[in-house]
Amino acid sequence: MAIERLKRLSLVGTEHRKQAVLDRLQELGCLHLVPLAPTPQEPEKLPPEHAVDARKALRYLLDEPQKRRQVRAPDGTGPEGSARAGFDIAATVQQVLANKDRMRATLDRRDALAQRAEDLAPWGDFTLPPADALAGRKLWFYCLPLRQLSALQALDLPWQIVHRDNRQAFLVVIAAEEPPPDALPVPRVHTGALSLHEVEQQLEAAELALEEVEAERRALTRWIYLLTKHFARAEDQAVLRHAQSQTRDIDGLFAVQGWVGVSRVAAVEALAEDEGLALLIEDPAPGDAPPTLLTNPERLGAGEDLVGFYQMPAYDSFDPSRVLFFSFAIFFAMILSDAGYAALLGLGLLLFRRKLGASAGGRRFLVLGSAIAAASFAWGVAVGSYFGFAPPPDSLPGRLDVLDLNDFETMMRLSVGVGVLHLVLANLVRIGNLWPRLQALVPVGWILVAVGGFTLWLALAAADQGAAAALAQTVGYGGIGIGLALVFFAAGTRPITGAGSVLMRGVDGLLALTQVTKIFGDTLSYLRLFALGLASASLALTFNDLAAQVGAQVPGLGLLLQILLLLIGHGLNMALGLVSGVVHGLRLNYIEFYNWALSGEGYPFRPFKKTELTE
Repeated sequence: MAIERLKRLSLVGTEHRKQAVLDRLQELGCLHLVPLAPTPQEPEKLPPEHAVDARKALRYLLDEPQKRRQVRAPDGTGPEGSARAGFDIAATVQQVLANKDRMRATLDRRDALAQRAEDLAPWGDFTLPPADALAGRKLWFYCLPLRQLSALQALDLPWQIVHRDNRQAFLVVIAAEEPPPDALPVPRVHTGALSLHEVEQQLEAAELALEEVEAERRALTRWIYLLTKHFARAEDQAVLRHAQSQTRDIDGLFAVQGWVGVSRVAAVEALAEDEGLALLIEDPAPGDAPPTLLTNPERLGAGEDLVGFYQMPAYDSFDPSRVLFFSFAIFFAMILSDAGYAALLGLGLLLFRRKLGASAGGRRFLVLGSAIAAASFAWGVAVGSYFGFAPPPDSLPGRLDVLDLNDFETMMRLSVGVGVLHLVLANLVRIGNLWPRLQALVPVGWILVAVGGFTLWLALAAADQGAAAALAQTVGYGGIGIGLALVFFAAGTRPITGAGSVLMRGVDGLLALTQVTKIFGDTLSYLRLFALGLASASLALTFNDLAAQVGAQVPGLGLLLQILLLLIGHGLNMALGLVSGVVHGLRLNYIEFYNWALSGEGYPFRPFKKTELTE
């Protein structure tokens, strides 16, 4: 769990070999470029005529669930089996977007016709009479609620109810002009000029047209690979052009500079020797700000995702990836506090494991999710909660029930103890960052304050105030006193040059001591683990009790109501638990841990590399 050490590499070669060297560096993919020329504009991702449209076309094709076999050779066969001279991205993108437009238009027409057919069905299949068939009069249609039928008594126009259901009457009024808006308490219904039969015929034609558009879309999915490949190639070319603008060119020579991990220095040395380049390797200078390159095993890569989500640590700091990975899983488990919910979470990951395993990000999420499910299940077994039900004491799950969420004192001590350990770990990280400077004693002092305060709390709350409790109180007071003294004397960084500087060092120490409220507040913040876990368990128990009461009071139908209440209640409680686990699990890491462990913010290592797909 370390941030990889970097070297600054400078390569110098003849200008006519510049493009070839940069192309090989891009293929090598291990150099974070440092601009040697004036800051260029951001690289274009694709030629302007394809950028936005290509993304839209790819997204549209990727959303199609039934994809065809991919064409991998640019001169492969077309959708109808005919030979294709070459892959034309512009024509393909245009064809895909045209299909997308037709799909949208056809769907809109189909939905409008379906709605029209549904609206016309109660009126029956009729055709409007010619204009002169009713001596200049016309038919006007209304849907009148049954409770308002009395309004027809005041209507002085001919009318007829042609259909009624249990809610409303379908009314036809005969008049030369449209009746005034206040003639009836409802607005007029617009049935249109087409009969139900004609609308249904047009609807069938729209359905057939939609099937043809969908078939064309499925056929076009065979170009996804080539579209993606061409898209990635265009992006690589844009990045390469951007890199060319970052070099220093003078007197027929070019120079390129960048940061590289020590594990890849040998690869760059081999490239420099092969290309006949001058190579300079340097360690970071005191004033440099190298990028941060996190190195973790792939199975713990989700920790890097959690780090990147909030704040990248500085280059000379500590990689918190593994701490975030495991502490987030533990905090999530304490908040969920139910083995049944954890089992459902694990089952969901099992069902989607193949889909998640199809990408690197999905695999990292699968590992993190599995760790969360395992930790949550273990904690749920320890607190004896299975969908809110407690196991029988003489059963195996009952014997594994070692904690009681209703034992407030014990659970509060456990939650605060977890917080103390987390903050102690954060200050240990801080010691490593500050060592061997005198300021490294400041986090040592805060560790003594946190541990001493926790020990003193346990001693004062102990039922037996004997010799052991008295010793614990002495240790607690001593730890707090020594810790505050270390913070006071080691916090200042001003050089001592006289009485004035000594006085200012004292002021710095007093200002540092104001953080004592912060460390106690941050420690108590971990009580949310107990509070949210208790709330989750209490809600689960409440829904179980409600279901039992419904079953007892409503015979027969009560079983169905019980099932619905349990499904809805536990579904809602599990959703709340998942949201709380994510939000508060991350908060305790990003706010409490980060504030005590890390100082300064870095920026990620972005290698100059190719993204084009390879066979």
